[in-house]
Amino acid sequence: MAAKEFIVAIELGSSKVTGIAGRKNLDGSISVLALAQEDSSSFIRKGVVYNIDKTAQCLTNIVKKLTTTLKTNISKVYVGVGGQSLRSIRNIITKELPENTLVTTDMVINLMDSNRDMKYPEQEILDVAVQEYKVDSQLQTDPVGIQCNHLEGNFLNIIARNTVYKNLNKCFETAGITVAEMYMAPIALADSVLTEAEKRSGCALVDIGADTTTVSVFNKNILRHLAVIPLGGNNITKDIASLQMEESDAEKMKIKYASAFTDNNDIDNTLMLSIDEDRNVESRRFVEIVEGRLEEIIENVWFQIQSSDYYDKLLGGIILTGGGSNMKDIEMAFVNHTHIEKIRIAKFVTQTINSNNPEINNKDGKMNTILGILAKGDMNCAGGEIDPNGNSLFEQHHLEMATEAIKPRSATDIAPGVVRTEAEKQKIEEEKRKAAEEAERIAAEEAARKINEEKEKRKQQKKNSLLNKAIDGLKKFSKKIVEDE
Repeated sequence: MAAKEFIVAIELGSSKVTGIAGRKNLDGSISVLALAQEDSSSFIRKGVVYNIDKTAQCLTNIVKKLTTTLKTNISKVYVGVGGQSLRSIRNIITKELPENTLVTTDMVINLMDSNRDMKYPEQEILDVAVQEYKVDSQLQTDPVGIQCNHLEGNFLNIIARNTVYKNLNKCFETAGITVAEMYMAPIALADSVLTEAEKRSGCALVDIGADTTTVSVFNKNILRHLAVIPLGGNNITKDIASLQMEESDAEKMKIKYASAFTDNNDIDNTLMLSIDEDRNVESRRFVEIVEGRLEEIIENVWFQIQSSDYYDKLLGGIILTGGGSNMKDIEMAFVNHTHIEKIRIAKFVTQTINSNNPEINNKDGKMNTILGILAKGDMNCAGGEIDPNGNSLFEQHHLEMATEAIKPRSATDIAPGVVRTEAEKQKIEEEKRKAAEEAERIAAEEAARKINEEKEKRKQQKKNSLLNKAIDGLKKFSKKIVEDE
């Protein structure tokens, strides 16, 4: 039976592109209806698309697989945005006001819009996390209604290279897939694996993926820092492969033998680990390689946490997730290097997920991000039922969506984590251009009016001058004489 209502989410990872379809139930749970995955290692690196055509083909395949399972066409999809170039940067926008000015909503919106208009060389603002507002010398989360002379907005801008954003949009455009909404993958993940208490009291979420490790720092329920480190589980695999073996064998050895922490006294110098029937590797050498790379990853993570200025306010501790968090004794490794005792591994999302798919039911942290993106969806992604004659209705629905009026949202209308679509950005730029042209037209009309007024004023002044009055008097006198004669 064809599914009538569902949400579709797609995650573009360094090792796999994952598509998932699910239905939200009245009790708050999510039922997974379909799952599709394709290898992405040949066209996505460090979470960034570098081959548009191959990625577009992969997306097409994912949608086809989901469509076949659902027996229903897909009209649009939710997309997670992540990858190497993603990072946060702080920005402050200030406004000096007349004495005892009452802060209005429009003033706050103007601050947010001014921040959005910030330009970074070759970078694009994807999302903004409002930190707080400074009203004179007081920090406030909502300054509206307060009297002040000085208003300051503190913002955390999440930026990425222009090409990353454009390539991602281009992939979906090439594949003919309509994007319902783009969402910051790290924020969707955080909202699905962190507790309210952790985000409020302060915590660091560390997502150890295949090619990247993403660090997100929270405090008082606000994102304070975001960085993507270009190192992940694959780097450990490649290091193991340097012991004269194929990467496939290295990956197997990593899964079987690797530990994030081994006490030096527990290492058996005589022990040999089997690669295959004919080859072995020294246990100590293996341990040194694994721990050496993992130490580098953790040190980079800790550097980013310290850069947030909230490293001493992490009462909620460090939460580990992603495929890399499955390594044996990884908590101990983080404790040793960060000296933070409170370490938790988030194996699964906090939502109730109904599924019979082993990939999901493994609860190994690998599906957390895609489930987080799925949970953010709130629009039905179902198109029409598949035509039994084999005619695809996808193009029709795509065209219907494409021709819908794009309504660009103001800064206050955009939920945290939502990335404006390319179409929305273009619409905003078009509106800004039209507004600038209208302002120029009004200014020109005003200038012309002032010139005409000045001319009229000078004309009137001339008319009212003594000389003019005398001349007029002479003219009238001359006219009277002529008339009398």
